[in-house]
Amino acid sequence: MNSQKLIHSIIQRIATGPELSKNIETEEAEAAMSAILSGKIDEVQSAIFLIALRMKRETMEENIGILEALLKFTDIQKIDVDNLIDLGDPYSGYNRSIPISAFLPPLLAELDLPTLIHGLDSVSPKYGLTHRHINQALGENVDLSVSESKARIEDSDIGWSYVDQSQYCKPLHNLVPLRNKVVKRTVLNTVETLIGPLRGKKTHSILGYVHKPYPPIYAALCEKVGFSSSLLIRGIEGGVVPSLRQKGLMISYHKGVEKAQVDIDPKLLGIRSELRSIAFPKEFENGKERSLLAEHTVNLGHSALSGESGLFYDGLVYSASLILWHLKQSKTLPEAAEKVREVLNSGRALNRLVTKKNL
Repeated sequence: MNSQKLIHSIIQRIATGPELSKNIETEEAEAAMSAILSGKIDEVQSAIFLIALRMKRETMEENIGILEALLKFTDIQKIDVDNLIDLGDPYSGYNRSIPISAFLPPLLAELDLPTLIHGLDSVSPKYGLTHRHINQALGENVDLSVSESKARIEDSDIGWSYVDQSQYCKPLHNLVPLRNKVVKRTVLNTVETLIGPLRGKKTHSILGYVHKPYPPIYAALCEKVGFSSSLLIRGIEGGVVPSLRQKGLMISYHKGVEKAQVDIDPKLLGIRSELRSIAFPKEFENGKERSLLAEHTVNLGHSALSGESGLFYDGLVYSASLILWHLKQSKTLPEAAEKVREVLNSGRALNRLVTKKNL
């Protein structure tokens, strides 16, 4: 069946209303998504495909098919590190709170955990402050190729990198204008953080979530595409940093099997805050002036990596401790927090920030 006949058949089945819509097989989802990425399907049919899947709710088989199609169009390279951390923060960014997670990569690298973080400039549904914006404000080269990111991570003096979707999966990135026209969240928002363009001997996916059904879905997809483990953290705005004020939840999976579901409490790590997160400054509450927001984030991040206490510092301690515990680098969360604070207070992680001027 050619691409046009296939997409016609699929749309007939998945876009028939809330009660009559039918699911499609993994192979069909992969073939349809591959045809879209190849430019064989026009914008109207591509949008209907994504919206109809969302409206009827994607099945695991459909999620797998979409993700497998994306992998076919991705520059995936092996990297010579034992354990690689893959940080999968939401690509649509943050529109209420400062993304503390932007400074996790250099901190984790100083804790002997090489780290890759990835994203893009702006996409629906949030069009928020993204890791690309922050790394630009930091002076980092945000258009490194996958090979260049690999070299940075393998450099023991750096140990981390940002890589943009435009570099590792350009056909997917080319769909950003279409996704912005669709406006709402689609299956691509769910699976794009799971691609993993670099793979170590073991690669560990660290993901945030908001809605309760997502952890087993993410874990199964991570296992399917070859991640050794995944840690799902109920975080602020769907990111990997939990609320600094109230109890939360993290779920640890190894090879797709749930190993631990842990109620987490910031107070157990010595974090006592009246606030859940760092809100955007009042003058930026509408999320505009992203370059100024990014600069503000960079200033806060520099201070935290210098050992200055505060909400940003606490957020780094909290999230990094969860990751250390997940990877069995520490037996307890308080022990992990002690390790993280020692690194932050030393200021050593600052040496891992590499700007274009230094290259």
